[in-house]
Amino acid sequence: MKKILLTALMFMPFAAFGDHLDVIQLELKEGCSLADYRAIADDFNEQWGKKNAYHAEVAAPIQSHDMKSHYWLGRSADTAAFGKAYDTWQKESADPDSVAGKLNARFIKCSVSVGRRGYSLH
Repeated sequence: MKKILLTALMFMPFAAFGDHLDVIQLELKEGCSLADYRAIADDFNEQWGKKNAYHAEVAAPIQSHDMKSHYWLGRSADTAAFGKAYDTWQKESADPDSVAGKLNARFIKCSVSVGRRGYSLH
């Protein structure tokens, strides 16, 4: 039975998946500028993202129906890599003395998350 299953799998078409895009819609709190938020994002990429195979950029509105929202665009190699990084972030950010915990506190002080979406890029 195992040989039949393996043989069948060999002939099945496999979909090619690309990067995983983690999109967080956020609004900056009063007293927090885009430059302030970018500094946190840069520290995140350098101090946490590199070792967890996750890189983020911040998109600021130029033309939009919603000029208050900014977007965190986080990228991982695929959904599995994102899941691993997300699980690590959840665990580590619960410790206020960890790198993730300190970064998370800065994010909370500067912004409010409005929504979150995930995409597979092809």
